[in-house]
Amino acid sequence: MSLSIARNCLRRTAPRFSTASAVFARGKATLPELDYDFGALEPYISGQINELHYTKHHNTYVNSYNTAIEKLEAAQKNNDIKAQIELYSLINFHGGGHINHSLFWKNLAPQSQGGGEPPAANSPLGTAINSHFGSLDNLISNMNTKLAGIQGSGWAWIVKNKENGALETITKANQDPVTGPYIPIVGIDAWEHAYYLQYKNVKADYFKAIWNVVNWKEAERRFSQ
Repeated sequence: MSLSIARNCLRRTAPRFSTASAVFARGKATLPELDYDFGALEPYISGQINELHYTKHHNTYVNSYNTAIEKLEAAQKNNDIKAQIELYSLINFHGGGHINHSLFWKNLAPQSQGGGEPPAANSPLGTAINSHFGSLDNLISNMNTKLAGIQGSGWAWIVKNKENGALETITKANQDPVTGPYIPIVGIDAWEHAYYLQYKNVKADYFKAIWNVVNWKEAERRFSQ
């Protein structure tokens, strides 16, 4: 796997935002701009959590990915195969963390901006939800069950299967990004840093609360794109 291939793979899976276009700039990752203030998702997600999540955790993934890419380039120049192999796991972890969080921020919105408003029943996404899950409540229940079942750290995703158009729910360990035949529609972060300051060890309350600020308009856009 060459450096150019590693970058191209991340570019293909990286989100393209109209309001946060500099996710990957000239091969380097950059923090996307948020569409809302840190405290705008309260009381469901505290401003303190969002600030730490964005400025510390997401920023660490960005910086670590960029560092790993620079080291990989040096290892390739030196034909250090062992170092290259070791660096690929770091690129997957930190690059995946950057991609996942960039998607995460966009699939949330304050209630004043439509957060929590369900998709229209006759919209493409609303129709798919009813067809594959029976109702939005059933979909949310399915996702919360998957989130509760994650051992350690990871994510649960509502995804669209590109091969058959079906709406599905999947989990990914650690910071593994959504790949293969799936298009990420909504992702919920199940890492402790996403909820512990506010919900402590009762992560089920976080899983229930976050749906009040899910940006279904963004989910609809991703589904229909």
